[in-house]
Amino acid sequence: MQRLLLPVLAAAGALSAASTPAPSLPAAGVVHCQVPCGIYGDRMRIDMLMEDAATIEKAMTTLRAMAAEEHPDHNQMVRWVVNKESHAQAIQDTVAAYWLAQRIKAPADAGDAAATAAYHDRLAHLHRLTVAAMKCKQTTDGAHVTNLRETALSFSAIYFSAEDLEHIRGHHGGEHR
Repeated sequence: MQRLLLPVLAAAGALSAASTPAPSLPAAGVVHCQVPCGIYGDRMRIDMLMEDAATIEKAMTTLRAMAAEEHPDHNQMVRWVVNKESHAQAIQDTVAAYWLAQRIKAPADAGDAAATAAYHDRLAHLHRLTVAAMKCKQTTDGAHVTNLRETALSFSAIYFSAEDLEHIRGHHGGEHR
C-alpha cells in the first residue's frame, strides 16, 4: 500500500520541492500480511485451500460436461476456465506468500538433523502443492484435484498439532468435497 501512496502524494504535489517536507511513511517493504501480527490462522488457510480445490473440481466437472455437449456455450466455458485458474493461482499464492514466506522456518541450528529433515519435508510438501495447483490449471483431469487434496492433508499431518489435525480431517478428510 505504501508503494501506491507515494505516487499519489507526488501527483498531488505533496512531495514537490516547494512543499513542506514529505510526511513520514513506513518503509515500502512493510505490508500488513508480512508482519508477525498473529491474526491469520493456519487452519483457515487449509480450509481456504480445500475450498479452492472444491471450486476447481466443480469447474473441471462442468467443463468436461460442457465439452461433451453438441453446442457448448463457449463463453461459459471460458468463464469456468478463468475461474478454475484463478482458484489454482490462489493456492499457489497462499503457498508462496503465507506458508513459505511466513510460516515455514529454517531450523535455527543447522546441525540439528531431525529439524532439518522436518524442514525439508515441509518444503517438499509445499512444492508438491504448488505443482498440483499448476497441473489443475493445465487440464480438467480430476486426478490433479485429488492429488492436491491428498498433499494438503499430508502436509497438515506433519505441520499441525493433534487438535488442529482433528479439525482439518473432520472437515476435509474422507469423503468431504
